[in-house]
Amino acid sequence: KLREALARHMRVTPENVLVGEGIDGLLGNLVRLLVAPGDAVVTSGGAYPTFNYHVTGFGGALHKVPYADDAEDLPALIDRAREVDAKLVYFANPDNPMGTWTSGAKVAAALDTLPDGCVLCLDEAYVEFAPAGTAPQIAADDPRVIRMRTFSKAYGMAGARIGYAVADARLIAAFDRVRNHFGMNRMAQAGALAALQDGAWLAHVQTQVARSRDAITAAAVENGLTALPSAANFVAVDCGRDGAFARAVLAALVDRGVFVRMPFVAPQDRCIRVSCGPEREMAVLVDMLPRALAEARENT
Repeated sequence: KLREALARHMRVTPENVLVGEGIDGLLGNLVRLLVAPGDAVVTSGGAYPTFNYHVTGFGGALHKVPYADDAEDLPALIDRAREVDAKLVYFANPDNPMGTWTSGAKVAAALDTLPDGCVLCLDEAYVEFAPAGTAPQIAADDPRVIRMRTFSKAYGMAGARIGYAVADARLIAAFDRVRNHFGMNRMAQAGALAALQDGAWLAHVQTQVARSRDAITAAAVENGLTALPSAANFVAVDCGRDGAFARAVLAALVDRGVFVRMPFVAPQDRCIRVSCGPEREMAVLVDMLPRALAEARENT
């Protein structure tokens, strides 16, 4: 039932849809299917690290491309794929951890430059928060791309571990050779079905996240920092110095009960990543951010 509902949601056939244990589980099986030991795989330096763990675990050779202006550089990723004869390219849109995004039209056009025999893995975990036009118009039977989405972000069901992929029916069928056939429990499936049918709640969440992004941006500006435009449920805040200073800000916030994250590769590690939350939590951030900055400036 969930597969059929997702097919209707994505306007494809059920044969184009795969349900799995979150995007992480789908990524692991995708790498297992397509990447043999020694095969080249291309990703962005500082992008979602779990993908890298799968590639390394199955013996693939990772090639990392730097971000450009705090965004994953899709043309550069494809150029590198051509140089190293890559089997797989990973591209998240919107990006984690920076929250930046590429228009769907540019993503669709980039497929025409993908080298033969290479598959683009398009991670759309945050696409429900993104501006209209971020999701590309791609035929479901296009063999060059597999797109992945999740119930963990906009639907708030991370603990249920429900992700899904849309791709050519032949690639979807190939997952039967490697997937965990008992990986999806009935409670998770029932929850996903209910969430998928509750468009009003999704719209409410999207509105609240947009307001929270504005609140985080305002708090950053009030303290002399720069908030990057975000198409996700978090905002990357440029702390204005280097990674050591950003880590000091992060530590000072955590000490005050405000849990934030940060990118782990320079120069993006000059930022902290602040998740969206309800107004009462944003009020705590507004109160604690200047204190954390003062402590970090004193100690670095």
